[in-house]
Amino acid sequence: MERMNGPALQPLPLATAAGPRLVHEDSFSYKENLIGALLAIFGHLLISIALNLQKYSHIRLAGSKGHRVYFKTKTWWGGLFLLFLGELGVFSAYAFAPLSLIVPLGAVSVIATAIIGIIFIKEKWKPKEFLRRYVLSFVGCGLAVVGTYLLITFGPNSHETMTGENITKHLVSWPFLLYTLVEIILFCLLLYFYKERKANYIVVILLLVALLGSMTAITVKAVAGMIAVSVRGNLQLGYPIFYIMVVCMVATAAFQATFLTQASQLYDASQIASVGYILSTTTAITAGATFYLDFTGEDVLHICMFALGCLIAFLGVFLITRNKRKSILFEPYISMDAMPGMQNLHDNGTAVQPDLKTSFSYGALESNETISEIYAPAMLPVVQEEHGSKKALVPPYRVTEHRKEE
Repeated sequence: MERMNGPALQPLPLATAAGPRLVHEDSFSYKENLIGALLAIFGHLLISIALNLQKYSHIRLAGSKGHRVYFKTKTWWGGLFLLFLGELGVFSAYAFAPLSLIVPLGAVSVIATAIIGIIFIKEKWKPKEFLRRYVLSFVGCGLAVVGTYLLITFGPNSHETMTGENITKHLVSWPFLLYTLVEIILFCLLLYFYKERKANYIVVILLLVALLGSMTAITVKAVAGMIAVSVRGNLQLGYPIFYIMVVCMVATAAFQATFLTQASQLYDASQIASVGYILSTTTAITAGATFYLDFTGEDVLHICMFALGCLIAFLGVFLITRNKRKSILFEPYISMDAMPGMQNLHDNGTAVQPDLKTSFSYGALESNETISEIYAPAMLPVVQEEHGSKKALVPPYRVTEHRKEE
């Protein structure tokens, strides 16, 4: 009996010894995910603050009397320094966490921008008007925070050492080759419709940006991972694949900037932010799943909860950007044919004041008593014409006569 029980009890120590090792590996991978997520969140926060600092610098220079260039101000250089730190933090995050986890965390930048805009807003709102104006922003921020929490909690746990051999193996794998073929065909079709058919739709332009962005994300993950492995002692900078990835990273980022510049000339920044975030995140997650196999070995529950977190973050970003006020371009003159009330200007020889508008424009105020909290109206030259009427009514505001000297 003792000889029979002896071998039967031998596998038990092996099973108990394997248990803590598996738990240690899972906890280590979750720790790396947490480090990468925190670096990405910190980086996006710094990027948002940096862009707002640079925008504040430009606004101050535009309102100043003296002529100064923006790169001679401390505020602009401080924003540039924070922007560099933020991009470095996001770049470092790719070395710790999977690609599919880092990319959706770009919603943090939208949340931070919305909060900064509300805190430093200069208009004075009544409580009811403030709540009505920013209720969608608050709801969107809440949804984006919930989505970010789900992304971090149920993100993929696949961790692979980014060596030159592993990246080359993924580069020639059939799932990525098939994905690359489909992406190239789709990119060429979109580029044809955009350039030849003049299909300047926001979805077309931003889908071109998203397709390029998916390749940028793949190359950034590879470059950051190989640098991290090299820092740990296993030098990877001697592999040609490293320099190929660097060139692809720079090229795709440059083309993205070109298409984004073209989109900003046609559409509002809030539309570009929401649609671009949704399309770029979707394509980047798909690229990470095919190239790095991020979701291999994940159970269905984690994948579904991760997808739910993405959808909630998408909805939050959409609500935040939907509530942003559109910028009103400043015009130094008035298009007289577009002014309300111009059709009655010469009916009885009296200059008729245009209707009151909520947006700022010259001559759009009915009385000087209501302008103390807004702007003072500018004086416009008005030509007084007589149409047989001897009595001319006195206009309710000052009129300067403009006579043509012969």
